[in-house]
Amino acid sequence: MKRAAALAALVVLLAGCQSPKRDASPTLSDVPPPLVPAMELPAAAVDNAVAQLDRIADELMQSSGIPGMAVAVVHEGKTVYSKGFGLKDVHAGDKLENRVRSDTVFQLASLSKSLAATTVAAQVGAGSVGWDTPLVTHLPWFALSDPAVTKMVTVGDMFSHRSGLPDHAGDKLEDLGYDRRYVLERLRDLPLAPFRVSYAYTNFGLTAAGEAVAAAAGQPWEQLAEDVLYQPLGMSSTSSRFADFEARKDKALGHIRIDDGYEPLYKRDADPEAPAGGVSSSVTDLTKWLALILADGRHGDDQLIPAEALLPAETPQIVSGPPSEPAMRTGFYGYGFNVGTTSAARTQLSHSGAFELGAGTNFLIIPSADVAIVALTNATPTGVPETLTAEFADLVQFGEVREDWRTLYKNAFAEIDAPVGSLVGKPRPTAPTAAPPAADLVGDYRNDFWGTATVSERDGVLTLALGPNAEPWPLTHWDGGVFTFSFVSENSPPGSISKATFDGDKLTLEYFDTEGKGTFTR
Repeated sequence: MKRAAALAALVVLLAGCQSPKRDASPTLSDVPPPLVPAMELPAAAVDNAVAQLDRIADELMQSSGIPGMAVAVVHEGKTVYSKGFGLKDVHAGDKLENRVRSDTVFQLASLSKSLAATTVAAQVGAGSVGWDTPLVTHLPWFALSDPAVTKMVTVGDMFSHRSGLPDHAGDKLEDLGYDRRYVLERLRDLPLAPFRVSYAYTNFGLTAAGEAVAAAAGQPWEQLAEDVLYQPLGMSSTSSRFADFEARKDKALGHIRIDDGYEPLYKRDADPEAPAGGVSSSVTDLTKWLALILADGRHGDDQLIPAEALLPAETPQIVSGPPSEPAMRTGFYGYGFNVGTTSAARTQLSHSGAFELGAGTNFLIIPSADVAIVALTNATPTGVPETLTAEFADLVQFGEVREDWRTLYKNAFAEIDAPVGSLVGKPRPTAPTAAPPAADLVGDYRNDFWGTATVSERDGVLTLALGPNAEPWPLTHWDGGVFTFSFVSENSPPGSISKATFDGDKLTLEYFDTEGKGTFTR
């Protein structure tokens, strides 16, 4: 009886609590299942979502305290929203010329990777290279630590971060002031994880691929990107050169977060990794690029990039976010694009950009809704642009915000922005062992990977200098032969503390010892 009753209840439920007519038949879709979303879009989905952007942006500006932001939306080939918020420079006051506009130029940081992938797709379409072209075909000097991988690693491998290089390989060399060629040549000294089955995000791996594509074209990467992408799209405020950003009158200065405020204290010159993080642009310009992506490489009446050359960049090439349980959706990386599936079963393309010294950016594309949004900010990343684009995506798909994106992204970025160093938060020894005499510590200490570290003494103060920048960092005694030093850079947030350990003619720098290469010899 219980089974019969349950079956009867199920029949009623499936019938919608009504008895269907005998001649009724369901409406069946003839669209292939992988293209069918879980639900239809709400009525006027994009228009209603756009109508809430002013409110969302204002709330996020107020709650985060970031100086400035610009936001734009493209739908059905047209820009349907474009607006600036806040200030370009907190020290210049709230005057008209200091307010962010749609044409204000921001540094894009890693959002540059998706633009770079589009540039490469143009070259793939032109037959100059293929996504499967080995780097050494056009960069015979390039090498990784495994000769077999060196011969095989392709443009696509680097653009999908599956070469086996360590996470963010080479970034700290860039922070020290080394140029692109020097950093790329040092990649051969780093250990490799399994080739093509491991994912680790690398700015300079992707940059190496960009260099190979540029070499195949016979021109510098910066000029190639301008010739095949920026100029054809009319992106007149977009460049892959830091000098061009510096020369813009209407630009948003980068602001680093200091305690609860933001200050424009540093400049971020990302020229060494231009393909991966060196682009600057405005949301006005980026709407033209987003429209190109939504149109599968078409611009106006011209097929600027063949759809078949662009498609590999926008589709999964490597697992970047493995699930932690069976029910969890997997995150993927294409070639320069994050690729995922939303809870509405719609494919989503995106990428963020982050400069500790003052840039946070994000774009998000939902191809099935023919809509894209981009948000640029001029502050240390705290998840603001990601929150805005995620709330917009929820509104488009569901008509309401379904997740607490503000808390989720705030917590995620707080972990990323945490100070580094094993001594962070630890009290200094109350009775430390005496330090060795300064005369026993000063000198030049050589390291084949990082170059020479120079320890100097002046007026009783020891300093450490390293790399082309040779910024002198004061050494503060901690205990015995252990000293500490601090500095702010793209990979060393405010509050970071590193150890410098002297042991005879050996000097080990904790911050530079991630891959076991932090020991210098006098």
